[in-house]
Amino acid sequence: MRSFPTTTLLAITLGLTNIAQAEEVSVAVAANFTGPMKEITAAFAEDTGHQAKTAFGSSGKFYAQISNGAPFDVFLSADAATPARLAQDGLTVPGSDFTYALGTLVLWSADADFIPAGEGAAVLQNGKFRKLAIANPKTAPYGAAAMATMRALGVEDAITPKFVQGENIAQTYQFISTGNAELGFVALSQVVQDGEIGSGSGWLVPGDLHEPIRQDAVILKRGADNPAAQALIDYLQGERARVIIRAYGYDLAH
Repeated sequence: MRSFPTTTLLAITLGLTNIAQAEEVSVAVAANFTGPMKEITAAFAEDTGHQAKTAFGSSGKFYAQISNGAPFDVFLSADAATPARLAQDGLTVPGSDFTYALGTLVLWSADADFIPAGEGAAVLQNGKFRKLAIANPKTAPYGAAAMATMRALGVEDAITPKFVQGENIAQTYQFISTGNAELGFVALSQVVQDGEIGSGSGWLVPGDLHEPIRQDAVILKRGADNPAAQALIDYLQGERARVIIRAYGYDLAH
């Protein structure tokens, strides 16, 4: 009988071991992080063998779902406050939270001429538009940042009647990209391409007009004994994930 070389047998054994140890982790992900998370989960599966099953939506709605027992192991929020509330409720693994990205708010239009370079504040102040899209500020941190920006510019009362409100930042982007609103506030990650705003026109909202958008991740109680949950948290802090995160226009906390 023909025998396998020792190295071949070792490779087969290691491969079977990885398959046997592969687990699945269920992840709730803030909608603004949809693009990078899809790339990260593919890389995560390739590098670790673990599978990440993702759901995307607003952080506020995920808070309600997790509080009511939704079966998630890990939560990637669009802010730091929501994971902190879950920690106060005793629904997270202590010490597992960290900031995976620092977000940037953008005033964006699908029309390439609608927002002249550097004149986003003036566009808001002159109010020459019918509809402005914004994510629900009660459940979406980017919506809350948009409201803070308009308050800081003194235009909140004038623009409020023109709001088209998205359930989350993904729906808000859809309203603008389809022309249901001439402009609106989205995450830079949704419109960035090769380090710049890839289409339409936009204004990077200065960071001093709203609180920093610090996006925290945390392992939830359900994921405490799931090795894939800790593996994903570790992976998000690794270089391959960090390169992907930066490519979508996010800053990193460290």
